[in-house]
Order: sequence, then structure tokens, then C-alpha cells
Amino acid sequence: MFRNFIYYILVLLLFTSCGAGRSLKKAEQSYARGEYFDAAKYYRKAYAATPAKQRKQRGVIAYKMADCYRLINYTVRAKGAYMNAIRYNYPDSITFFYLAESQRKNGEYKPAAASYKTYLDFRPNDTLALNGLISCQLAQKWKEHPTRYTVKRVPIFFSRRADYSPMYAGEDADILYFTSTRNEAKGNDLNGITGMKSADIFQSKLDEKKNWQKPEPLESEVNSEYEDGACTFSADGKTMYFTRCRTSPESPVYAEIYSSARTGANWGTPTKCAILNDSLSSVAHPAMSPVGDFLYFVSDMPGGYGGLDLWRINVVQDGFGYVDNLGPEINTAGDEMFPTFGPKGELYFSSNGHPGMGGLDIFRAVQDTLSGKWKVENMRSPLNSASDDFGMTFEPGHPRGFFSSNRGDARGWDHIYSFELPEVNHVLTGWVYDKEGDPLPDALVTIVGDDGTYLKINVKKDGSFVQQLTPGQRYVMLASCRGFLNGKQELTTDTAQVDRNYEAEFPLASITRPVLIENIFYEFDRADLTPASTTALDELIRLLNDNPNVTIELAAHCDYKGNDAYNERLSQRRAESVVRYLIKGGIANDRLTAKGYGESKPKVVNKSVLKSAPFLKIGDVLTEEFIKTLPLDQQEICNAINRRTEFQVLRTTYGLYQ
Repeated sequence: MFRNFIYYILVLLLFTSCGAGRSLKKAEQSYARGEYFDAAKYYRKAYAATPAKQRKQRGVIAYKMADCYRLINYTVRAKGAYMNAIRYNYPDSITFFYLAESQRKNGEYKPAAASYKTYLDFRPNDTLALNGLISCQLAQKWKEHPTRYTVKRVPIFFSRRADYSPMYAGEDADILYFTSTRNEAKGNDLNGITGMKSADIFQSKLDEKKNWQKPEPLESEVNSEYEDGACTFSADGKTMYFTRCRTSPESPVYAEIYSSARTGANWGTPTKCAILNDSLSSVAHPAMSPVGDFLYFVSDMPGGYGGLDLWRINVVQDGFGYVDNLGPEINTAGDEMFPTFGPKGELYFSSNGHPGMGGLDIFRAVQDTLSGKWKVENMRSPLNSASDDFGMTFEPGHPRGFFSSNRGDARGWDHIYSFELPEVNHVLTGWVYDKEGDPLPDALVTIVGDDGTYLKINVKKDGSFVQQLTPGQRYVMLASCRGFLNGKQELTTDTAQVDRNYEAEFPLASITRPVLIENIFYEFDRADLTPASTTALDELIRLLNDNPNVTIELAAHCDYKGNDAYNERLSQRRAESVVRYLIKGGIANDRLTAKGYGESKPKVVNKSVLKSAPFLKIGDVLTEEFIKTLPLDQQEICNAINRRTEFQVLRTTYGLYQ
């Protein structure tokens, strides 16, 4: 019985070992051909068939399986396989780096940081690992404080396969091209690299209601049995450049760029672009510059800074000229891919070498015209995520468009999302009214800005107006109305790219009736101005400077307390004190007349007086006789109203005829 048991165990181990060997052989063959999807399937079988006690063998298989999953973007499975490789003591420290990358692409920033630190114990100066550690810190902050971009899923472009690299053609915003492995693609067989059909270029059109229609493959030789996609267009939309990845059983064939010319509604037979003489380097992801002088592309050719770099080649009349690497501000030890251009000519690309949120992040780059150096910035959340984000296209003339991302897809398949940068609303709301509080519906507001703004706005019936302003600009606003002095204000809008509301009030002074100067205070029973009066008097100086052709009378008034002669002398001295202050502030003395009226001109109640004395009625005259009929507390309020300083416009032609 015991011998039989041993026999069965030996037979089981024999078959298990043979099964592992066959799967491992197929896995190695597929891996050598770059067919990572197939290789991962066979490695997985080999791993399952390998006994746990064969720890070294299990560690090697787990690592190779993880590599395959990483290369086809199965991030969750890659993470698990790398963890198994570590568990079985796979000897290469690079395992911790790839584990960290997988964890970061899953949004697991704390575990990723720990894995990066473990790897850095082995290789403390590794740039990509140091950037990854920084990324774990930045990503959480960017996620908590997103930019103003909005991102939405576009159901009409979603399929059960991969859809990516959307692109508008020139100025045509009615057709969107993109790359897809959906079932309508030409290739019949599943690609051993991705496990999907070979990609083709599809297009979707807007109908008369501005709704995108069901995507259809291009009926053209642009699509072939091979991988075709990641297209771009000349500025006039008549030439398409795209990537083609051919295959050959005899030898490896690297990615190439083809072009196709449009005749009417059809795309012609594509021809290979003679970009490199080196047949051992890939060129892919073309992007034509806005003015058509350079074709930007991705390549692993010698002379770069890492894996895949961004390059450009100048476009000449009979083909192409010299090739340039975009330099170390853009290219890193990682991969830079999927170049494209924004509405203002700025370069956008994706990278896993710069600090970012996960896999490929989208970056914006602007080149200094003098130094030629690039300033690169991460586009942050929500455009970027823990997953791969890439392949942008902007609707012509607008800060919106589409991009690709595999966020939320456990298989790592890419999908198309829309994005938009909402307009920043800096809104000014203003009111124009007379000093007594009545709206001036006939008023006109002129707004002049440093950005060239010159607006004339007619106010509404209630004296209000609303105007959109530009962030980070200085504006001068002038309110005018027949029969009133002009009112002027300055406003500098915030530079922050967030919504802001501003308010401005223009209480205009009448030319035909006395105008109260509020908050003018004198020492008790004297003509000396108190420090609290300076704000109101400085405002009067500004008003006179804004209306340089008026002359005014400064009138001071007293209450009925004291004899008439004394009150008249006191009010005269007070009026002269105000005039002296104005002259000291730069107002010409021949524009000013001081007059003390004592108690001879009691205040006539108007709308503004009712704010402080609601017990009065419009038209009441605050004479001594009237005041003494009121309760004592109301008498003091009325006496305070009579103790006032006013100005009256005398002329509006000062200096006009000199």
C-alpha cells in the first residue's frame, strides 16, 4: 500500500514537471518574439505547475510573468506576480522597482513609496526611483487639490477593446479620428503581443445636432492587417501621418511612420516616410507642428536620454531634413511619447520619467524663444490619474478636446475621455447713483484695460451694470451722467485662475445742487479739522482731479445754538480750513471758494437724510422752530444733520478757454 502511494506521487510529480516544462518552453518562445500576452498565459500555467518547494524556479517564472503583465498593462496582475517573485527570493533588486511602479499605477502610493525605498537601498542614485518616490508624495496632493479641468467618459467612443490617440484633422472640428482594436478592425487574428486584434484608424462625425456618430473604420489602404494608428495631420488637414507596426516571421520589424494624402473624401495609398537610415530603431507617434515646419515623433534611436525620447525632423519641400532630440528638459531616463500641440502652439506629451501620478502622465511644455529651453509642467489631476494618460487632441481654437486613459480598467485597456478647461469668470457688478441714493439710469460707464479693453456700457434702469473682466489686468472705470460730476475708480483683477466677483459703486455728485461731504469733523467749537476727516477730504481731492474743469464753493453750516454772528464766523473758518487742506493736496486755489453760512441755511430733508433720521419726511426743513417741536433725542439728531460741510459746483468750464 505504501509502495503504491509513493508510486502515484512520483507519477504525479513527473506529469506536473513535464507540464511546467512544456508551458515554460512556449512562454520563452513567445517572450522572445515579443508576444507578451501569449507569454504571460504560458508563464502562468508554468507557475501553477511548478511545486512550491522549487522556490528558485517559482521566483524566476513569477518575475517573467510579471514582466509580461507589465508590458501589456495588466497592472493588478503584474503587482501580484512581482510580489510572488519577491516572496520566492528572486535575486534581482529591480523587482522592487517594478513592484513600486505597479503599486503606483494602482494608486497605492504608501506601499509604492515603501517599495521605492527598498529599491533605493540597493541603488540609491537611480533617477527613476527617486522620481517615483517624489511622485508618491505629489500625487496625493494633486488628487486632493485638482485643477479646474473637467473630465468625462464619452460613451459613443467606448468599446470592449482599446480606443486611444484621438485626433482632429487641421481646423476641421466635425471629424474625430482615433485608433482602436475593436472588432471592426481589419486584422483577423489576435495579436500575440496584446491579445487583441491589430489596431486600425477609425473616425466619428458630428451630425447636424452636434452629436458624435458611431465610429467607423477608414475605408482606405491606411488600415492594413498590421497595427495602424496614432495619426496626426498637416495644418490644412490634407496629409495624414500615422504609425504602422509591421510583422515578419524572418526578422523583427520596428515601428515606422507612413503618410497618406487626401483626395476629396478619400485617403490615398500610404507611403513610408524616410526619417531614419537606421532600420534597427523605431519611429512612431508623429505630430505635425502647427505651422508645418517640423514633424515630431518618438524613437529609441541612439543619442537619446533613456528609453523612448521625443525627437523632431524638419519638413522641407522635397521631404525631410535634419533630426533633433528635444533635449534633457523633456526627455528623461524613462519614456516620453505621444506628442501633440495645444491651441496656442504649446507642446503636450506623456512621460513616465518625470514625477507624475502613476504610469504615463500628460505634460505641457513651452519653449523659451531666447534660450531655447523648455519649461515642463505636469497637468495634474483630473487630467492625470494613477493609470496611463496620453494622446491629447484639442478642438481647434478651444481649451477642450479628448484624450486617452486606461483609468478604471483592470485589463489596462485604453478608452477615450473628453476634457475641458472651463472659462474663468471674473465678473464686475456695478451701480451708478447720485449722492442721495437714487439710481441714474442715463449713466454711461467707460472701462479701459491694460489688455486693450475699451468698453462703453449703458447702465440698466436701476443704475446697475455687469461686465466680464480678464484675470490679472488693471482697469480704469469712469461713470458719467448729464448733470453730474464724473466718478472714477481703478480695479486690478486677481491673477488666480478661479472665479471671482467684484463690485464697484459710483455715487455721482450733482452739478446743480449742494453735495454733502460726509465724515468731516472739527474740534469742538473750533475750526480745526480732526484726523478722521482726511479720508473724506482725500476723496474730494480725487474727485476734483477727475473733474479738472469744475470750480466749487465749500460751504460750512452750523446748528442754531449760539448767536448768529458767532456761528457765521465759526462756519467761515471751518470752510477755510477745508479749502486749505484741498490746496495743500494740489488743487488750485482759484478753483475753490470758502463760504460760511452759519445757521442761515437749514438742511432740507432728502432721501439720504432718512437713513439716519427715519422719523423725518422728505421735504422737511430743519429750522430751529421745526426742531424744537421734536423729542429731545430727535432734536440732537437734527442739529447734527445741520452741522455739515457741503460743496456746490459753480462752473464747469475752468481752464477750457485759457
